[in-house]
Amino acid sequence: MKKINQPGLNQRRTFLKQFATGAAVLGTGIFSSPLQLAAADISSPDVSDADAWFNKLKGKHKIVFDVTEPHEIFPFAWPKVFLLTNGKTGTPENECGVVVVLRHSAIPYALNSQLWEKYKFGEMFKVNDGATKAPATQNPFWQPKPGTYKVPGIGEVQIGINELQASGVMFCACDMAVTVYSAVIAEQTKQDPAAVKKEWLSGLLPGIQPVPSGVWAVGRAQEHGCAYCFVA
Repeated sequence: MKKINQPGLNQRRTFLKQFATGAAVLGTGIFSSPLQLAAADISSPDVSDADAWFNKLKGKHKIVFDVTEPHEIFPFAWPKVFLLTNGKTGTPENECGVVVVLRHSAIPYALNSQLWEKYKFGEMFKVNDGATKAPATQNPFWQPKPGTYKVPGIGEVQIGINELQASGVMFCACDMAVTVYSAVIAEQTKQDPAAVKKEWLSGLLPGIQPVPSGVWAVGRAQEHGCAYCFVA
């Protein structure tokens, strides 16, 4: 029988495989219908102000960083590089517009350390503590200690989310990703999906804007004049 190429099915399998990386925490047998869980009657935050949030995006040079996976330090290093190198070519931080979209399996970076510890995000999303090399038990990019991040040839870099926010970088988080991942965990742990999602939304870091979806946000950023950069 001739094999039929099914790109949509392959993408879905890849999506489900990423859930399986947290099997030690979540167990098995939960991956039959995550997209159905996402479509369940789970309330979303009021994102009516999301378009207005994008109106705050100003600057001579503007860019959106599309973050779909943890990708080590790069979701935060690249915005810093953009600001530093624009500064060296005559454009200060206050004349740069930077948006970071946290979506898909990068969503835990938008959440506080209490949730990282409770739901073992380090294990689930394969994020290790830089010092211990063990799965991270707190958000490694929220209020990091001075000297935590160093780059050869450059030295210490301030790439904590709070530090980047102080430089004008705007962060947003995908509500669709929050819906799917919180529902999967809720199903496995026998909790109410709506309650888990509510807990996660209440744990969003200060200054991070919830948006209907990450792809929506990428589109809006580009409509506001941002160049696109995929973080890999």
